[in-house]
Amino acid sequence: MSNLPRTMTQKYFYIVNHFIPFPTSEYGGVWNVIAESDEECFNLITDTDDGFNQQYYGNLRENILKSRTYALAEDLESTIVEEFTT
Repeated sequence: MSNLPRTMTQKYFYIVNHFIPFPTSEYGGVWNVIAESDEECFNLITDTDDGFNQQYYGNLRENILKSRTYALAEDLESTIVEEFTT
């Protein structure tokens, strides 16, 4: 093992609002996600969905790009911290 310091991967805290309005759907919610990229954020959210709402994934990508995103000072594990979905 090396005694060199481990390089930290920059992580971000995403607050993703994703609602598909009624009558098209009642699918949506808010996700708080720690991820190192927009793509990883998308994958974490869609992995929990199991393809159920796949027709709205294009909208989700747009909403991730529009989300409030904050750089984190610590190297935390990528995860969905909290979600509120309908």
